[in-house]
Amino acid sequence: MDLQSSSGSRVAFFGGTFDPPHLGHLGVARAARVALGLDSVLFAPVGTQPLKPQGTVAGFEDRLAMTRLAIAGEPGFSLSLADAPRPSGEPNYTLETLFALRAQLPPPSALFCLMGADSFAAFRRWHRAAEIPFVAPLIVAFRPGESLDNLGSTLPEGLTFQPAPITGDLAGKILGTELGRGVAVCENTSSALHEASGHDFTACVKMQRLEHEASGRDFSRAESATKIMSGFSPCGQLSDIPAPSDATIALRRYILRNPAGELAPFYLLPGLHIDISASQIRDQFRNQIHYQSLSSAALQKPDLALLPPPVLEYIRARNLYR
Repeated sequence: MDLQSSSGSRVAFFGGTFDPPHLGHLGVARAARVALGLDSVLFAPVGTQPLKPQGTVAGFEDRLAMTRLAIAGEPGFSLSLADAPRPSGEPNYTLETLFALRAQLPPPSALFCLMGADSFAAFRRWHRAAEIPFVAPLIVAFRPGESLDNLGSTLPEGLTFQPAPITGDLAGKILGTELGRGVAVCENTSSALHEASGHDFTACVKMQRLEHEASGRDFSRAESATKIMSGFSPCGQLSDIPAPSDATIALRRYILRNPAGELAPFYLLPGLHIDISASQIRDQFRNQIHYQSLSSAALQKPDLALLPPPVLEYIRARNLYR
């Protein structure tokens, strides 16, 4: 993706080890693209992850090649070298990467930082983590049944948050301005907000005003904007996992505040039915000692079926994760 020619684009940085990239990564990126009207999601395999001093199992070039195969043909997905290994050998820090990306984006483009639940669980430990949401608003995907009650303990110290209702005039501001071009905003909560053509699914956005409990820190019923995609499954068709005929992606919006009084939006994608672990997939390969001789059908059981087929074939050809 040529960032210099992306004026007015909405871009999400999606960093990670991608060791290997799997359908869970694609599902999170698809859900974020739909829910926030993203023009592009940058998949950026990291050179050296500061919180993983032991390194990755596969080398950077292999992870880069697998990521390229995983996102091939996906509209709006691009491979990025923004987090490639540094010549100095120093670790890659997300904050510095985001600063560099933001400097490349022409106004009035918007940059976001997308991550899954596993990454967010360690977010407080990231380098200068409290500054990151104010450089690029966070989009965090939560798993089904995962409690939102511990947001305060997961966010970096000093940051506070509160739900940001998406209704009325504010809905117009968020869905018209924050969600970008092609969104027609309706004031009536019973009306649908229809996106412009150009997507490969039929989407409508219904505003839901949900009563939120004032006591404690339970914001699980905070007001949300929900996109309902007919026939849309974030992970696509899996051989052993039936795709629902209707899938719902709920977007919850919060406002973060730092000690200096600065504000930043914070987005949650709660309840995504995506629970895939790269470490479990690697273990599955290790357990298949003779996996080179297995048939393609045998390799689609069950964890290995969570890989895009081209990635699976690449792993077999390169004898990775043995």
